[in-house]
Amino acid sequence: MQIVWTRHAQERQQQWQQRLEITRQEVETVLMNPQQVIVEDDVFVAQSRRGGGLLRVIFVEIGNTKRILTLYWTNQVNRYWQG
Repeated sequence: MQIVWTRHAQERQQQWQQRLEITRQEVETVLMNPQQVIVEDDVFVAQSRRGGGLLRVIFVEIGNTKRILTLYWTNQVNRYWQG
């Protein structure tokens, strides 16, 4: 499975790396091995718990490619965690 980063996703990762030290590798790990995946319309959200919150990676699947649209960390676990 190939991972493609949009420019926006790259910029967001850099911002979160400065704030919470979220690395590209960590984002790709969540994308490939999430604790939970939520489907919202045709968009997927891979998410994993991290430091009292959630790292959420929003992506679409196109063929054998996962295209990262954006990502963010939130402390609103109860709002987004399902189950």
